[in-house]
Order: sequence, then C-alpha cells, then structure tokens
Amino acid sequence: MAIRQEITQSKTLGDLGREAFWFLTHTLLAVFVLALAIGAMTLTHPDPDATTPKLIGTGIAFLVPMVGGFIIARMQQNDIARYVWISGLLLFSVVCVWVLDLPTGNGLCEKCGAVEKLWRTFFDIGNGSGLMGGDGLLVGTWTPLAMIGYAIGAKFGLEP
Repeated sequence: MAIRQEITQSKTLGDLGREAFWFLTHTLLAVFVLALAIGAMTLTHPDPDATTPKLIGTGIAFLVPMVGGFIIARMQQNDIARYVWISGLLLFSVVCVWVLDLPTGNGLCEKCGAVEKLWRTFFDIGNGSGLMGGDGLLVGTWTPLAMIGYAIGAKFGLEP
C-alpha cells in the first residue's frame, strides 16, 4: 500500500530550506556510516591488492549504510531520508566525468576507450585502471552505493 502524500507547489522558503538541510544531513550521515564501516574494516589490515577484501568492502558499503538508514529513519521519521539515492547518482555522474577527463599514459589503461576507462576504474576489482590513484572503487563505487543503500534502508524504516 502506497503512502499518499499531498505534494503542493506552494511551499514556503522555510519549508524548502528545511528539506534541503535534511537532504544534506542524510547524505552526510550516509557517508559517515560508510566511513565507520571502512574504518572498522581497516582495523583488520586487509591486503590492498587482494580481491576478497574489495568484494567484502563492496557488500559492506551497501549493507551497513542500509542498516544505518533504517535505524535513523525509524527513529527520526523524516521522509527526506528516502531520497538520498539522488546524491549517490549525482556523485557517480560527477566522478564519471572527472575520470573521463583524466589523461591516460604509460600504465594499466593506456589505450582504454571511455567505457573501458569507467569500467576498469569503478567496477573491475582485479584489474583496475590505475586512474584516481586507485581510489576509484572508494570514491566512485562505494560512496554512491552507500547513499543508495541508505535510501533503501530509510524507505524500509519509514514503512509502518
């Protein structure tokens, strides 16, 4: 059963400001929960070149913010929390444009086309592109994934 909510066009400036504030707050909470999860994972001293810790980190980057979003939305009952996925998509788009502008040189992705450059930077765990100093997985994949997971958890937390 869908929640019926009246969406009016006559919102005051204060209402829009509050919504923007809560949107930014929930976005930052999603990133903070991700930072806590990565900090806890770092305590185990994983091998930075191994595939398994990166796969586990990808799962953690989605599941931990989802649980955090569920708990925060359940306690706060703020409807704006379910829209944090928009921040994740915007961040992913901006980082994609940035990666496409990065020059390739002698190295792992010397003759990469645009799609291969993006794929190897964000999704190829075993054979990365070497762009962004190797942080493509963290910045371009885990952070947007955390925001999407947070929004999904918040949606479940707001349902009666």
